[in-house]
Amino acid sequence: MTKPRSLSVSLGERSYDILIGTTVLAQAGKLMRPLLKSDRVIIITDANLAERHLARLQRALDDAGIRHEHIVVPPGDGSKTLDQLGRLISRLLDLKVERSTTLLALGGGVIGDLAGFAAAVTLRGLDFVQIPTSLLAQVDSSVGGKTGINTAQGKNLIGAFHQPRLVLADTSILTTLPRREMLAGYAEVVKYGLIRDAGFFHWLEAHGADLIDGERAELEHAVLESCRAKAEIVAADERECGQRALLNLGHTFGHALEAETGYGDELLHGEGVAVGMVMAFDLSVQRGHCAPEDADRLRRHLAAVGLPTGFADLAPRHWDVERLIAHMGRDKKVSGGRITFVLVRGIGGAYLETEVELDEVRALFTTALNDADQFALENETSRMTTRATLGS
Repeated sequence: MTKPRSLSVSLGERSYDILIGTTVLAQAGKLMRPLLKSDRVIIITDANLAERHLARLQRALDDAGIRHEHIVVPPGDGSKTLDQLGRLISRLLDLKVERSTTLLALGGGVIGDLAGFAAAVTLRGLDFVQIPTSLLAQVDSSVGGKTGINTAQGKNLIGAFHQPRLVLADTSILTTLPRREMLAGYAEVVKYGLIRDAGFFHWLEAHGADLIDGERAELEHAVLESCRAKAEIVAADERECGQRALLNLGHTFGHALEAETGYGDELLHGEGVAVGMVMAFDLSVQRGHCAPEDADRLRRHLAAVGLPTGFADLAPRHWDVERLIAHMGRDKKVSGGRITFVLVRGIGGAYLETEVELDEVRALFTTALNDADQFALENETSRMTTRATLGS
């Protein structure tokens, strides 16, 4: 089998490798065996992923002589709750896990966050391995040790930093994902180019459509470069005291949109991030820190691959500016009552800004919503004209 490509997240005694390749899942048992404290693991996955990938992982564990059991949770962001966390931990205790037992998170960001948080708090800390099955999880949520669950007040407000022992990213899995999920993950890939690597963003402009279509060489390169960028940032700032917060580009806006839509299928995380990144660029332009051409370039690229860039691209609903701002006020980056924004001085030039006034945000939202209303009106006028022409 092909040897996976390897990156290291350098965190002293908590360091670990990210292994990336097309046969990683089939080799999972062999790859993780040297790191296990015992020959027993518990796989945590959801019902959909169990059907698609569980048997392959179980065979890989059998091949390596690793005993395994599994716990299946409901699919979707609704599993990132205190109730589901309690049920998961109770099930782990029923299985008589020991501190030498390792948890395997087989799934996307929801499973990684939920299983990772359960690993952090069960028996005061269990080892766990991330086996991300979505593009979003492979390039973002599986790396860096952030774990957590959602509450009615906001996204990921309860959680812990708990680093995995290993990340196994099998890019062949990604070719089976629905296009909408690939696009949602792609938004996080784009983020890395916007934060600190304009050259990577340029590469994405040329190759992004191919990787979304499942071209394996482009997929592997995008996952590798995204993980490399995140590993460097996490190694320098593990607990988000400084530059790691740059990874939240677009997320303050995006999380507000997610909260308003109920963390469901109406708006996927990556879709919210895509709109949020455009809004972060627009706010930067509004403040005179970024050239309008850079915001237009981002908007064109996201639209070209099929990601939303504004309210006009989202499902019709009433958006209330004050409710959106209230959601933003519950963001984890709020300090001293002020929201910390990730803004840009151009593509590849992200920075943290704590001096944004809420009136600036209100003006931004109001303009964006007015633009969406105008777009809808023009579309309706065009449709009416077309119908009248056809009927004449």
